[in-house]
Amino acid sequence: MKRLTKREEVIMDFFWKNGKMTVNAILAQLPEPKPHVNTVSTQVRLLEEAGFLAHEKKGMGYTYYPIISSEEYSKTFIGKLVSQCLEGSYINAVSALVKDDKISIDELKELINRIEQEG
Repeated sequence: MKRLTKREEVIMDFFWKNGKMTVNAILAQLPEPKPHVNTVSTQVRLLEEAGFLAHEKKGMGYTYYPIISSEEYSKTFIGKLVSQCLEGSYINAVSALVKDDKISIDELKELINRIEQEG
């Protein structure tokens, strides 16, 4: 699975939050200055070719929908990041988060408690 660009991520976020959408529905949610409808349409088709979206015919147009959830994408991306940058070690990943103050020791303890309760 390819990594999404920032622009692709914005579009996929619309799908992950709303489900089925048309290109015009996406365009309506984009901030000003809005890109041309053909630009958005091309991006959506490329996301479909990359395996992120599928479509169904609705009247004269198409409605697109995600076929990969944000959770699936995140897991794949996190797995690749850990594999490529952190020597394949999730312990190194968590350690880096703690060292960079991205997660506190208390949050880490809370996470451990949750895992122990679920396991």
